[in-house]
Amino acid sequence: MNYWLVKQEPEKYSFDDLLKEGATDWTGVRNYQARNNLRLMRAGDRVLFYHSVSEKQIVGIAEVSKEEFPDPTDEKWIAVELKPLEKFAKSVSLDEIKAEKSLANIALLKQSRLSVMPLTKAEYEKITELAE
Repeated sequence: MNYWLVKQEPEKYSFDDLLKEGATDWTGVRNYQARNNLRLMRAGDRVLFYHSVSEKQIVGIAEVSKEEFPDPTDEKWIAVELKPLEKFAKSVSLDEIKAEKSLANIALLKQSRLSVMPLTKAEYEKITELAE
């Protein structure tokens, strides 16, 4: 199993929207590195959902439910399908992530503009621990 983090502005599409819909095609990724990360996603991989810009916090866990397919908004790009697993009772803020020494090398801090990024198992587990 692999671990990922996806970022989205909650005003455009929130984790609550994902919960309500039950699944969504993760479309609109127009960055080559993020696209390459989408290609590496496998069904069953865990995905942390980060509300960017206005909130700057990880709010829940999703799962890759369908691997790479042509993005219906532009078939030159790709998408995956995500389904929600769990909304955190306590979100994990960007400030909390920055304060945690074991997360110093997380892609969220090193490549803050990247919308789809890999996590190590240890990073994923630390973040879910912070959400408890």
